[in-house]
Amino acid sequence: MNISKYLDVSEEVSLAINENRPVVALESTIISHGMPYPQNVETALNTEQIIRKNGAVPATIAIIGGKLKAGLSHDEIEYLGKKGLEVTKASRRDLPFLLANGEDGATTVATTMIIAALAGIQVFCTGGIGGVHRGAEITMDISADLEELSMTPVMVVCAGAKSILDLGLTLEYLETKGVPVIGYQTEELPAFYTRKSGFKVDYRIDTPEMLAKVFHAKTETGLQGGMLVTNPIPEKFAMDYDVINNAIDAAIKEAAQHGVHGKDTTPFLLAKIKELTGGDSLVSNIQLVYNNARLASNIAIELSKLK
Repeated sequence: MNISKYLDVSEEVSLAINENRPVVALESTIISHGMPYPQNVETALNTEQIIRKNGAVPATIAIIGGKLKAGLSHDEIEYLGKKGLEVTKASRRDLPFLLANGEDGATTVATTMIIAALAGIQVFCTGGIGGVHRGAEITMDISADLEELSMTPVMVVCAGAKSILDLGLTLEYLETKGVPVIGYQTEELPAFYTRKSGFKVDYRIDTPEMLAKVFHAKTETGLQGGMLVTNPIPEKFAMDYDVINNAIDAAIKEAAQHGVHGKDTTPFLLAKIKELTGGDSLVSNIQLVYNNARLASNIAIELSKLK
């Protein structure tokens, strides 16, 4: 396997990995597809700064010019932010084509996990994972994020599965694939914009130290796949459960009317929900990412002590 031909790890990230210092991976779809410019760039840079303040090294991940990049420069983040929806939203199936053609791609949870693992990064912070979409029994619309979690040894820190999904079926899928779902200081699965969903996680863990120990035990024993840590959005930024679910139902109905499907579904729904909530959902989205960055940094620090 000649991965060095395609993988480009920044000097800062490479040095941190070699010195066993804590590193936290970040996705880039949130930059290109998650929110408008310039808020996307501001959020990405702020998230990196939060990780640094908490004692870890940030590694924003993307595909640029046919290279798998782990650790973007400010200019590269700005480039993705301005290019926005023109950048390919890249999942596992897209990687060979982007690499062969020297193209750009913004990484989803799945592709961020792949590149993080190739670079030697074990902790990844994101907003929310993809999952089983509502109506998947007809459409078979299931995010590649779930399959990647079953295969790739990366701990994913998120605010739960996006509440636009069928959360019950998402949990069932993860159970079938042997992926543990952990609630950080909670027994209930958070649902992205809200702290409650009505569904229970597999395990509750209350400290970053114990989260690191559990993941370390998993990797030391050679068990395949990753681990999902769900971290509830801070109470002050959480949205009202009924308000957000009414907005989601309306957005899903409109998506069906317009024939939106596949990887266009999530960006369409998030944009529509932002419109229906008067922008409140975007504020919540940004704050939950910052909250996850703090926790991921603390886990990465504890994990580095165990190596």
